[in-house]
Amino acid sequence: MQNLVNIHNILQEQSQVTIRRELLDEINWEQRIIGIKGFRGVGKTTFLIDIVKEKFLNDKTCLYVNLNNFYFTKRKIVSFADEFYKKGGKTLILDQIHKYPDWASELKTCYENFPELQIIFSASPVLRVIEGNNELQDIAKIYHLEGLSFREYLNYQSNLNFKRYTLQEILTDHVAIAQEITHEIKPLAYFNEYLKNGFYPYFLGNKGFYSETLLKHINLALEIDVTYLNQIDLQYLPKLRKLLQIIASQVPFSPNVSKISSDVQTSRATIMNYIRYLKNARIINLLFSNGNEDEIKKPDQVYLHNTNLMYAIDPSNISNQSLRQTFFCNQVGYQHQLKTSGKADFKVNEQFHFSIGNKHTVPSADDSYAAADMIELGTERIIPLWLFGFLY
Repeated sequence: MQNLVNIHNILQEQSQVTIRRELLDEINWEQRIIGIKGFRGVGKTTFLIDIVKEKFLNDKTCLYVNLNNFYFTKRKIVSFADEFYKKGGKTLILDQIHKYPDWASELKTCYENFPELQIIFSASPVLRVIEGNNELQDIAKIYHLEGLSFREYLNYQSNLNFKRYTLQEILTDHVAIAQEITHEIKPLAYFNEYLKNGFYPYFLGNKGFYSETLLKHINLALEIDVTYLNQIDLQYLPKLRKLLQIIASQVPFSPNVSKISSDVQTSRATIMNYIRYLKNARIINLLFSNGNEDEIKKPDQVYLHNTNLMYAIDPSNISNQSLRQTFFCNQVGYQHQLKTSGKADFKVNEQFHFSIGNKHTVPSADDSYAAADMIELGTERIIPLWLFGFLY
């Protein structure tokens, strides 16, 4: 254990450039079992270290460990937690819990046997922690660490501190909000770079290798998160990659499952399963007309999860319209319900219809809005598209 304590101490002392994620302020820290899920490279490990530095700096009752360590091939989590707890430990932070076998039952045992121990863990977005897992369903609280919003990216690049706004605030007061922001900065000067290289924090390291880093994580997600955690044989990985390439070359689109299954050379049922796996891995977004994902029904529209993925997977296929729609879907869909709309591009929260792109005509209906590209300030129900990047 001492070696792991030494690693924990070294990580506390290291100084590296990070972006403080506001999820730190949203977590209920009274919860005893807390899970942080997120796409590879989105910053889960950095987030856990930030938890240590902000809430438990030099606190010997807290310990961060990475379950990739070979130590845990011979030591069970329960046994390790028991020793840590008996030595006065109160908060155990377990990174990459999906790498550890029988993680769910051991977390449940820790919860039952060590009543004053808190466990915080990170996991792949594919891992089913709550869904269908009776052992943790009532005792674990799961949070998703999303990629950077346009606001977070802008704050980092400008060294400013813009706050986030609710959707209702943007709808009712977007002119004043945009005036306040544009008085400090020209957001459109940063917007296109964010669409290409700003959603994931890779630019904190070597910006020149952003796309290569993202491609590496996409492939790791397919090879490990999607295939291994869904128990798919690796021999089917090329079909999964082919499906993703087809999706990237056509998004946003209404999938023709029969044609896709023919192109990928697998069954319709398998294609539907693969589409759900990619959605759970936060590689694609699915929209339905009724707002509910149905395991049998095909989605009405498929988008890549964010605009950075568009540049990484199939940059030759990017159109201005698809880019802007993907941005809106990504930024608004994180905290709001999105559906396809019969009279616009999106329906939000069962109430508002949004058309996306270079539309500068005021929508006629009171429930309709235009999220317009390349404008700093809006008017009436025409709202600058970039401002929807301030929702989180």
